[in-house]
Amino acid sequence: MRSHLLNDTTAEQYRRSVTEGVERVAARIATTDRPFTGVTVDALAPRIDGIDLDRPLHDTAAVLDELEDVYLRDAVYFHHPRYLAHLNCPVVIPAVLGEAVLSAVNSSLDTWDQSAGGTLIERKLIDWTCARIGLGPAADGVFTSGGTQSNLQALLLAREEAKTENLADLRVFASEVSHFSVRKSAKLLGLGPDAVVSVPVDHDKRMQTVALARELERCAKDGLVPMAVVATGGTTDFGSIDPLPEIAGLCEQYGVWMHVDAAYGCGLLASLKYRDRIDGIERADSVTVDYHKSFFQPVSSSAVLVRDAATLRHATYHAEYLNPRRMVQERIPNQVDKSLQTTRRFDALKLWMTLRVMGADGIGALFDEVCDLAAEAWKLLAADPRFDVVVEPSLSTLVFRHIPAAVTDPAEIDRANLYARKALFASGDAVVAGTKVAGRHYLKFTLLNPETTTADIATVLDLIAGHAEQYLGDSLDRAS
Repeated sequence: MRSHLLNDTTAEQYRRSVTEGVERVAARIATTDRPFTGVTVDALAPRIDGIDLDRPLHDTAAVLDELEDVYLRDAVYFHHPRYLAHLNCPVVIPAVLGEAVLSAVNSSLDTWDQSAGGTLIERKLIDWTCARIGLGPAADGVFTSGGTQSNLQALLLAREEAKTENLADLRVFASEVSHFSVRKSAKLLGLGPDAVVSVPVDHDKRMQTVALARELERCAKDGLVPMAVVATGGTTDFGSIDPLPEIAGLCEQYGVWMHVDAAYGCGLLASLKYRDRIDGIERADSVTVDYHKSFFQPVSSSAVLVRDAATLRHATYHAEYLNPRRMVQERIPNQVDKSLQTTRRFDALKLWMTLRVMGADGIGALFDEVCDLAAEAWKLLAADPRFDVVVEPSLSTLVFRHIPAAVTDPAEIDRANLYARKALFASGDAVVAGTKVAGRHYLKFTLLNPETTTADIATVLDLIAGHAEQYLGDSLDRAS
């Protein structure tokens, strides 16, 4: 079995195996004519359940044939222009090349003696991102597994900086449409059930700063401790961007840690046209970015950035076998000193390869394209009497629903939209997401593919309307 270990004697086998796998994936991508096959759980599960993992095939080609049957054929392909659902982007080729390199070398980014140049590359990218944000000369950060972990670490730092022993007194302020990880983080950090204060949003789904000021004042009067304000730079449901300059002013006034969850909107940091939409982010104490959303990177590639590098000490623990204290005195850089993780992939290499091949302007131009596409799609929806669209997009998300001409019952309209989404997914012709607005079911386009066109959008809208009307027609038939 040593023949399967990657080393100097198996380098040629590695080249052949990886090439064969790449060719299979390339062939599948080249011939995929829709984002999904429509396969059901009941159809796919028996194929996977029937595989005996204790009986290996001992042949790469045979395994790839099997993989075609249980995965590649029925995978959901984000590169397809009619995948319009979640915050999943098509990936750029330089980043995929970086993924292949980092997987083979398999560096672990916790300590210098496991990564060497990888440590310095990650640090360079952190410095580059901090400069793009404008956090200042004392800024620092670390790569993470994703936005949820980044938000957790940022709130951990905020909790420690609040300097109170009674965790029940701590309060976190976030808009009512902020990411669920804010509440999840509060629970993981041992905060009370009332710790997260939900701040109302305006018509554009942006945090109301008047309401935030009122909540901060109430917190002070009640003798509670304002731990953090979480402003969102691109909400998951609406792509809305909170009024960052005004929120920063309130945070300064009340002495509160300001965290900006820009997991989605971080693409604006490279934008050639819309960078001003995220102005105010430079005043944050911490920032979450997800390169695997709007920088077109493979999962996972994320980071948490802080204005003051000293605050990262709250995540630092020393172990003699790993990062003894003497290493600090010897100026040996260990990224584990900043991270919640120990063993950690060299995900930074993907962004490094992308910047070195494409440049930041290349990434920004792609993100600008999807923002422009969303603006055009909003015009289509706003002019189409078959649909109700919630807000004009700040980024590349549209929330809407089909409004039938002959049906007024809200519950029946809900069911028609739910049916349309499920039927569309089952057909495989397109994939869209769903959410709730004011308790009612809506559909969602998250546009992250520059290859998607307004013609694609128009076609998918027609498909949605057709499925919804079919459901309503069948419903009327059943009722008569």
